[in-house]
Amino acid sequence: MPSAPDRDGEGVATGTAGAFHRLTAWAQSHQSAIWATFSLLMVGLALFALVRLASETSYSAVIAAIVGTPPHRLVAAVLLTATSFLFLTLYDYHAFEALGRRQPWNRIAPGAVAAYAVAQTAGFGPLSGGAIRMRYYAPLGFSTVEIARVVVFVTAAFGIGVALTGAVGAFWAGSALAAVTRVPVGMVHLIAAATLAGGAALVALAGRRIVLPFCGGRAVELPSRSLVLRQFLVTALETASAAGTLWVLMPAGTISYSAFLPVYTVALVLGILSHVPAGLGVFEAVLLAALGGVAPPAELLAAFALYRLIYQVLPLAFSSIGLALVEARRLTAQGPAAAALRAVGGLVPQVLAAFSLVLGAMLVFSAVTPARGIDLEWLASFLPLSVIESAHLIASILGAVLMIAARGLAFRLDGAWWAALAAALGALVLSLVKAVAIYEAAILAVFAIALLLSRREFDRKARLVAQSLSPPWIAAVGVVMVAAWVILHFVFRHAEVGTESFLRFEVSAQAPRGIRAFFGAALLAGLVAVWSLLRPVRDDDLAATTEEIARAVAIVEAQPVASANLVRMGDKRLLFSEDGRGFIMYGRQGRSWIALFDPVGPPDVWPELIWRFVELARKGGARAVFYETSPAQLALYADAGLRFYKLGEQARVDLETFSLSGGKKSGWRNTLSRGAREGLSVEILPPERVPEVVRRLRRISDHWLAERGAAEKGFSLGAFEAHYICQQPVAVMRSGEDIVAFATLMTTSVGEEVAIDLMRHVEGMPNIAMEFLFLRLCEILKERGVRWFDLGMAPLSGFTDSEAAPLWNRLGRAIYEEGVSSYNFKGLRSFKNKLQPEWRARYLAVAGGAAPALVLIDATRLIGKRSKEEK
Repeated sequence: MPSAPDRDGEGVATGTAGAFHRLTAWAQSHQSAIWATFSLLMVGLALFALVRLASETSYSAVIAAIVGTPPHRLVAAVLLTATSFLFLTLYDYHAFEALGRRQPWNRIAPGAVAAYAVAQTAGFGPLSGGAIRMRYYAPLGFSTVEIARVVVFVTAAFGIGVALTGAVGAFWAGSALAAVTRVPVGMVHLIAAATLAGGAALVALAGRRIVLPFCGGRAVELPSRSLVLRQFLVTALETASAAGTLWVLMPAGTISYSAFLPVYTVALVLGILSHVPAGLGVFEAVLLAALGGVAPPAELLAAFALYRLIYQVLPLAFSSIGLALVEARRLTAQGPAAAALRAVGGLVPQVLAAFSLVLGAMLVFSAVTPARGIDLEWLASFLPLSVIESAHLIASILGAVLMIAARGLAFRLDGAWWAALAAALGALVLSLVKAVAIYEAAILAVFAIALLLSRREFDRKARLVAQSLSPPWIAAVGVVMVAAWVILHFVFRHAEVGTESFLRFEVSAQAPRGIRAFFGAALLAGLVAVWSLLRPVRDDDLAATTEEIARAVAIVEAQPVASANLVRMGDKRLLFSEDGRGFIMYGRQGRSWIALFDPVGPPDVWPELIWRFVELARKGGARAVFYETSPAQLALYADAGLRFYKLGEQARVDLETFSLSGGKKSGWRNTLSRGAREGLSVEILPPERVPEVVRRLRRISDHWLAERGAAEKGFSLGAFEAHYICQQPVAVMRSGEDIVAFATLMTTSVGEEVAIDLMRHVEGMPNIAMEFLFLRLCEILKERGVRWFDLGMAPLSGFTDSEAAPLWNRLGRAIYEEGVSSYNFKGLRSFKNKLQPEWRARYLAVAGGAAPALVLIDATRLIGKRSKEEK
């Protein structure tokens, strides 16, 4: 019969779809680990290709080429680097102009320079350009959405501008480029023409709204034509300056500048797409493959090394010491200057973290390459061989320590600061003892001084061993170690190295010394990586104990946020700060650890709590999530590598300005008069009187739930449980003597805010009854001196329905419009709007690259867990 095969086909299709869904979910959950593995594979392949391409040259020839570089070329490279970074600051300047919030150049320049200096050496987690900008611009008063738009603008401007600049160069020197790349000149011109045509179309469409079919049909508003043209010019000049930095370092007559420019842009883009930090190896391999036939490989490799030093390490060093000096000046600054300096000082940890990563790599690379024979002979004339050998090995290990400590510096850990300072000072001394490396020692001295000047920024009390490396950080360290091994192989590929020579200790035995140094650093890095991946996590899967809840309630009472009283429910786990003055309440669902609200307690304990929570979740194989975070401290979440998505809007009535006077408030006065005529009254019962009426409240609650076919929720919502209801005041509304509605209230000893929790009533009440209840509550609370009446959050509301809105916002808007029958989000906001509250955005902060929709599903399941447990 035909039906059977049909059913079999459906089963196969369903099974295939299910397998694909599971594979997709697994890939999404392990996104960072997949990209980390991909980065290691890419750098391995690129460096292998690089060694093959450079097989005809030697390390000594490369060093000779570096030493032989004319000083005027070095000066020109430094000046071109400064010019490139000057133009890079104009990306952010134009981005704010596109937002309609043009800023003085000197206000945005420090953040832009730091973002580019850090991103082009690392570019992941808290060391990404977006995280740096969030940290810098948020204290200056810019919203999360505005900062996100700045990041989108500069990213798009860079990509489009680099492509157009390369296309112009390809047209200008198509024949020379074709000869270098072995691509037919006609194809070179065709690709260039298509790229330029796309740029011309973009200029023609400037100032209009266009639909992007490859972004789910999203529409975007393009900047004005004037701004687009100016940004194209800036990108062209910036790319030309960066390319010029490398070009002036190459041998004279190697290739014309116009032919080199498109080759440089291709290498740059491929390095970025490889997801390898700084494009290490990929960038060089592409350039060497393209230019190897027109210049000696040794001189090209020398130019690449000098380019990395001048264009990447030098800006990072200047940024580090400059920001550290600003941080020192902040100690005495006051007024508006203090606010500006505070924003600049906030960049210090990320910049120093990137610098630490680079210096660690420098020490490892230095250890696997031979020192000058004349320097070793001089050292051996007055130092024992054991001291020289030990210095070489320990310096390499300290390089690994600096790379490992870099992550702790990014998170402002006190222990990481001490470890980095000790490693830098130790390596500074050893660099002189092992090879008289004066330049190496000077750079380490700059780093140590920057650390000392910025001591106050690293105030999170945590030992270095308290942190473990995440996959992107393991990949970054792994990239350095793979590169070090390839360099070691390249330098000593003709040396005979065996077990006996490995244990050979002589002044002239440089190959064994380099191998020992490599294995010393690799052993430490490998142990830390394995420990990070396999470290057991203390399983505290039980809900908070009665004693812990009592501690948390005491903290809640001493701070102003009333909704933090949800900790009294006892359905959440608690993470206390080291000093016990603050806590995070959270729940687990699927692969998500979801913290409710911001940390509770003094603001100075928030950074530590956020960092520890993110670390605990990651060690537990989960993603950290903060549900309903406020916009005021989003920079703290950015520091921890979290991303933000708008979740809804919180309604708060300002009771200080609340009034029934005026013609516009006649409706409110009519509601109160009518309610009084119909016998309605409102009273707030203190906690000690709630047990007297709890049975009546229970009947109202049960009936209210039954009428709606609903069940109790949890986590971010209170549930009707006697032990919980009787801990806080309850507002009751009576019709005559009978209670017909109630609302549970949350308060703290500070008395600044009162928040509403449960709100339930009997059926058949007058249609003005609930409005009457809330108006009377506003009156009573105002009389008691309360400033704010928190009506809670309207989920997924306040989202724009504009086609230009982000996909997440449009998804929220769709749920908001279509989900009325299930959640009544629209009615919830409309009801709260009657009291003319202030609406404040609330966010979902998510660690890593997790899809926010999946996280929101986990949060929804966590909120509904109580109802499932009751069935």
